[in-house]
Amino acid sequence: MVFMLQERRYELQAQEANQQIHAMLEGLQLPGDRRPLYAQLLTTVLKMYEDGADLGDLKIANNTLKELRYAFKVFSLYRDHPKVTVFGSARTPPTSPISQQARHFAENMVKAGWMVVTGAGGGVMGAAQEGAGREASFGLNIRLPFEQEVNPWIAEDPKLINFKYFFTRKLFFVKEASAVCLCPGGFGTFDEAFEVLTLVQTGKTAVIPIVLLDVPGGEYWLHWEQFIRVQLLAQGLISPEDLDLFLITDDVERAVEEIFAFYRLYHSARYVDDELVLRLKRPLPPQALPALEEVFADILRGRLAQKEGPLLGEGDEYPDLWRLVIPFIRSRYGRLRRFIDAVNHW
Repeated sequence: MVFMLQERRYELQAQEANQQIHAMLEGLQLPGDRRPLYAQLLTTVLKMYEDGADLGDLKIANNTLKELRYAFKVFSLYRDHPKVTVFGSARTPPTSPISQQARHFAENMVKAGWMVVTGAGGGVMGAAQEGAGREASFGLNIRLPFEQEVNPWIAEDPKLINFKYFFTRKLFFVKEASAVCLCPGGFGTFDEAFEVLTLVQTGKTAVIPIVLLDVPGGEYWLHWEQFIRVQLLAQGLISPEDLDLFLITDDVERAVEEIFAFYRLYHSARYVDDELVLRLKRPLPPQALPALEEVFADILRGRLAQKEGPLLGEGDEYPDLWRLVIPFIRSRYGRLRRFIDAVNHW
């Protein structure tokens, strides 16, 4: 006798409440492909009632969802604009070399059609905001009892978002970024540097350019890298290829070129079933595929394939772009970064 395990439905214990949720969604005439997600969102909220969540937990869940919803709304108007997130100290004066580097970097990115995201404070953040200008800026402010005041270049702008929680704020720093630039800073800058590196290293966010920008002749990030090499790499706590996830430079033009070169041919990526699909601005020449297979055989489960337009199951996103289908092993993202660099050189 064969026993079939029935998949447990995600619903409330009270069947009448489940019926009311579905009736409400039916009455709102929500799109069919999104209706199950709205049903699960409502179910999750009411499950907290069934779970007997205390007042403190309810407040955290409520504030988190409100912050997420509002930030999604603000960024949705600029979804097609590439953005670079700039991190760094809130304490550097406007005339400091660090602030000057951040200002110059932001100016160069905006001239090329990018937008700039910062933490909305002073120091490096204010300098980058000044360099970008109000129209091309987002400010993700954190409400603190000290130190953090919104800089004048993003104050009262519709693209200023005030967050109660660091974790929701940091989500959007990375989620909306096509690149990250880190300037010297304090604990917060290190936190953000390690967070974005961890997310890329583990495949929890897309591989993006990560630039660590110092002042001319500065050693801030060189000392940081020395610690990484001596304490992490030497003890086998990271892999040598993880060092390929970032670039250290004290030259603004080099930092900008690192980002632009990453998107020379590569556009974006997503998984379709078990395959990683790179969207490309033009097809690779026929000889490129066997060459890439040979050099990167260590991260491939099979052969590369190329196709014009979206794959089945990918939807209708970016119909004019070519696809490079990669049987990627879903680890060793430093090597994947080098794979994308190699693609860009064809």
